This record gives sequence, structure tokens and C-alpha cells, in this order.
Amino acid sequence: MARTALIQRKTAETEIELEVNLDGSGQAQVKTGVGFLDHMLELMAKHAAFDLRAAARGDLHVDQHHTVEDTGICLGQAIKQALGDKSGIRRYGHFTLPMEETLVTVAVDLGGRYALAFNAPLPSPKIGAFDSELLEDFWQAAAANCLCNLHVLLHYGRNSHHIAEAVFKAAARALRMAVEADPRMPGVPSTKGSLLG
Repeated sequence: MARTALIQRKTAETEIELEVNLDGSGQAQVKTGVGFLDHMLELMAKHAAFDLRAAARGDLHVDQHHTVEDTGICLGQAIKQALGDKSGIRRYGHFTLPMEETLVTVAVDLGGRYALAFNAPLPSPKIGAFDSELLEDFWQAAAANCLCNLHVLLHYGRNSHHIAEAVFKAAARALRMAVEADPRMPGVPSTKGSLLG
């Protein structure tokens, strides 16, 4: 069965269409209007081995916040929907990723409950035109709508671009591990018998 999902979200602030294939090959077609976010989503798709298509139109004349956060909402909803009842997945994933002088660990549990521990402060308020604080806002929205536990830890790092990129790549690799098939556990990986919340 194909593990795909298409999410369409329209508000007074944004209009977004996002499609994901968890069993893809890392192909990405992304155009959100926020260049740095596009870059992060493209490399995320590559390292997660997801196929990802995202198109967003937002109120960028106000700022980037609504577009970035709502894209995170759609990504989380898409992953959750594509996973179905989560039968046969590993559920947990983690990855420690070096990015030049930066080292980041991300761990995820697709257990159907939301929690975020984001410990990756960025030293500069901007990465080009991108508001640095939106990095956490994006992952908060994604984790809340995916209903997963997401832990992000910056061990050390100096360059804000490197830190943000390491967070996206490590999250991608952790998600890739968590959604993989576990041949030793064909059912739902929980003693509760359900991971739907």
C-alpha cells in the first residue's frame, strides 16, 4: 500500500498544497516563497528519502511566520496521514549529524502523542532573509500535527546556517529510520495496540 498523503490548507494568511511519499527516492519540488525554507525542505526530502512536493502562497508582505509555520503544519499532517495505523514501522528514530563545526542530534518517536524539546539556539537573528526563530516554530508545528515526540539537541556550533541545516538533515535521517519497515514487528509497535493518540 502506498504511504502517501496530500494536504491542502487555505486560510486568510496562507494557501498551501503539500504532498509526501514516505517510500520515495528523495525528489523534491518546493516553492514556498521563502527561499531558505525551500532549501531546507529540499535537503530534508533528500536525506529522508521522501518525495516531497510543496507549494505555498502566504502573506509575505507581513512576514515569513505564517508561511513557515503553516508549511510545518501541513508537513506534520501529511506524515501522520501517510503512516496510517503505523503497522510495521520502527516507530523510533535518531541521528547525530555533523555539519562542519556543528553537531546536532535529533530523536523522534512516532507514538501518537506530541512533545517537543528544542534545544538548538541560533546565534544570529537572521540567516540571510530568514528569521532564525522560525526554525523552532516550523518544527513545533510539524511535531504537533504529526503527533510525535521530537527532541532536537545542538551539541555545539557557531554558524546559524550550519545549525539550521544540521537540524533539518538530522530530523530527516531520524524520520527515515522511524518510518522504515521493521521485519521483526509486523503489527503496531506498541503494547497498547494503537499509536493513533
